[in-house]
Amino acid sequence: MAKIKAAIVGLGRIASLLENDTLREKPCTHAGAIAANDECSLAAGCDTDEKRRIAFAQKWQVPVYDNAKEMLSACKPSILSIATHPDSHYYYCRLAADMQIPVVICEKPIADNIRNARKIAKLAASGPVIITNHERRYSQDYIRAKTILDEGKLGCLLAVRAVLCMGRTSPIINQLWHDGTHLADIIMFLTNSRLKHLRSWGAKLNSKNGTAWLQGELQGNLVPVIFEIGAGRDHLIFEIEFSCERGRLRIGNGIFEVWESSPSPYAEKFRSLKNTGEHFSGPTGYFANMLKDAVACVRDPQRKPVSGAIDGLRVIEYLNSVRAWKKYR
Repeated sequence: MAKIKAAIVGLGRIASLLENDTLREKPCTHAGAIAANDECSLAAGCDTDEKRRIAFAQKWQVPVYDNAKEMLSACKPSILSIATHPDSHYYYCRLAADMQIPVVICEKPIADNIRNARKIAKLAASGPVIITNHERRYSQDYIRAKTILDEGKLGCLLAVRAVLCMGRTSPIINQLWHDGTHLADIIMFLTNSRLKHLRSWGAKLNSKNGTAWLQGELQGNLVPVIFEIGAGRDHLIFEIEFSCERGRLRIGNGIFEVWESSPSPYAEKFRSLKNTGEHFSGPTGYFANMLKDAVACVRDPQRKPVSGAIDGLRVIEYLNSVRAWKKYR
């Protein structure tokens, strides 16, 4: 069977450069995932920055272009990865649709605003399969967490608390829009629900210090959701806690804990939470599994991707409602 050709537009960190990070699980970029997949071949890359084109060509030994339309015409890929800034995502999705590229992988957030996110979702409804790279949907630790929640092992979900701190000087709104996409999406994925924003308090969202609190709920079952988003920290935090009737699940960067209710060792006729000892170790396969999903969508045009354009739109809808709430309050 012939290999599936894949091309990339935008040759920065998530496209290729992060493969140089010695501590990250590999593959951790679009180019790395394509190169690691036996069913794919990396056909070309495109960027307006000459230095990035030169570095990409040297590392991956493929042709590079400064014009995406020329690249697509020349190599005719079946998969196009869009790793540019969000304000250009719709343009490249539209170009891929016009040039009949079967599958598009679009970096998150899927667009820079709600209008463009809706336009991309509309494209996906009648044109190419568009995968939003919400990478944690493809990560084995989060897949395990979803199984635990879906099976009802811990009883009914009663509350969700999430914490995000992604930089000492990055404004809270930037953290929310960039890394909050992953946080909002994975909560919706793990709970099979949509997020609704209710109100905000604490630090202003355009602040570079302090903590902002976002109160929301899961639509349909009214489970409360609290986001704690902090700036000024010198460390990174990405974690979620699911509080359930008979236990608790906590997951995040380097975190996987399951606690179950059991007779308390501290007081008679009471119950306490006990750590089950379950943990996750080993590779998560997050980028490799995303690329496998894209390959499967090429092989089967009727396949629904694990993370589609509509999932990207749902995140933008939530983030847009937070950003619009009393103008950053």
